[in-house]
Amino acid sequence: MSNDGNKKQFWKRNAAKVPGSIQHVYGAQHPPFDPLLHANLIKAGNRPPPATPGKPKKATTFQEFESITSDAWDVGDDDDELLAMAAQNLNIEVVMETANKVIENHSKQQERQRQDDTTELERREEDTQEEVAEDEEEDEEEEEYRVGEGDVTSPEVSFASQSSPYTDGRLVKSQSEAPIGSPKDAAGEHAGLHRQRSLPHRPPVIPLVARMADQNTSGTPVMTEREASRLDKFKQLLAGPNTDLEELRKLSWSGIPRQVRPITWKLLSGYLPANAERRESVLQRKRQEYFGFIQQYYDSRNDEHHQDTYRQIHIDIPRTNPLIPLFQQASVQEIFERILFIWAIRHPASGYVQGINDLVTPFFVVYVFEYIEEEVENFDVSSLQEEALRNIEADSFWCMSKLLDGIQDNYTFAQPGIQKKVKALEELVSRIDETVHLHMQQYEVEYLQFAFRWMNNLLMRELPLRCTIRLWDTYQAEPEGFSHFHLYVCAAFLVRWRKEILDERDFQGLMILLQNLPTMHWGNEEVSVLLAEAYRLKFAFADAPNHYKR
Repeated sequence: MSNDGNKKQFWKRNAAKVPGSIQHVYGAQHPPFDPLLHANLIKAGNRPPPATPGKPKKATTFQEFESITSDAWDVGDDDDELLAMAAQNLNIEVVMETANKVIENHSKQQERQRQDDTTELERREEDTQEEVAEDEEEDEEEEEYRVGEGDVTSPEVSFASQSSPYTDGRLVKSQSEAPIGSPKDAAGEHAGLHRQRSLPHRPPVIPLVARMADQNTSGTPVMTEREASRLDKFKQLLAGPNTDLEELRKLSWSGIPRQVRPITWKLLSGYLPANAERRESVLQRKRQEYFGFIQQYYDSRNDEHHQDTYRQIHIDIPRTNPLIPLFQQASVQEIFERILFIWAIRHPASGYVQGINDLVTPFFVVYVFEYIEEEVENFDVSSLQEEALRNIEADSFWCMSKLLDGIQDNYTFAQPGIQKKVKALEELVSRIDETVHLHMQQYEVEYLQFAFRWMNNLLMRELPLRCTIRLWDTYQAEPEGFSHFHLYVCAAFLVRWRKEILDERDFQGLMILLQNLPTMHWGNEEVSVLLAEAYRLKFAFADAPNHYKR
């Protein structure tokens, strides 16, 4: 089938699942929003999304692209040296050598793991062959005994009276029902059965998507000596009368221990002052100010000129991390509604835009950790004291506001910030991996069709929440992390899937891959390698823009 035919079939198939959208492409777990509710962002002259789109016309303007893809809104241990040099003005050769060392160490670890797995598999196969040989000898001896005693097995088909532990509880036919075949076939089946029995039970490799217990992100795993040493460094730095923010950024670049992440995020975001004596008074004043906004503005959510904004927020909140029970609790959703509504009416230049709801979640989770020790995904927030919940809500609002202050042009009309970043991403990828760039051009995949969500949601729809929290440790430590450095993270993230991208040979396969990348099993190690790659790209291209412009 031709490439045009594949594209047409792809859009039709996905439009049929959710009329008027391309939900499968732009986030299978996040239903698309109602275009009617988005009227405050779609200005005059824009055509609404077609009910049953066929082959998409190449968008010549951002507004046309937005109308075509109305669901686009939805959707390490080895890096200490890198951390220590992150905030310094370094020679490019040193930077490249350091980042290469992180990646090389990671590759060696993977190779050692593959060799260990191969050795273990070979050993198990040898053990299995020995067991099969022993069992065959026992079967021959038993058969000789039965023939000698005159015991003849009935040829009729029979069923096992009890469920086999190797068949998932289903009734299975006994060996007497097995079809008559060659001894070789019988031996193969026999070997397969015994191999299945001899292998130990293994838990799933991929953890639950909702589970956030990963090294320093949550939970209380046994700390290594190195982790304990890093935690001590953080505590010493934070205990002083005036925290050295530059040192804190350098120390935070390769991840922040869970125990000190709340206070560190508040300091790095600029929400709290470096002076320890002033922090408590600042916290009290900012929290009172936020709840003053609630008293002053929140009742206006039902006013005619705010109804559309509040209604859209109310619809989007249940879609925020739908697989994590924490975010489905009514009290949590009410907190999110208040935070987003107050932010929207205080920022009329952009107002509420879908995607901003995702940006509250990392702050909320991190600040819940300030009050609990257990896992958070199933935690009942109603068990917290009211004062603690109010503090979490206010702190999340102010820190989210600080983040959005640096990327607000991503959410103003026509979202010029995202347009510029997607264009820069395309130019950068064309220089660092021309093969991948030309491959996507060949099958007419536009960067805006998949990278829009990467920029709009800061990769939150592409990574598990535990990875987002780890990523944000570095973003807050890196100058302009959420705006400038994020571009290089996206480039490194795209090239990370080079093999999978080149294996796809049509538009449909590429789009499905790029919108459903297999990152559910990712943890701190994968994020650390991704950041090392992005760090290397930044220092290779950031100060030399002509390097990635043709």
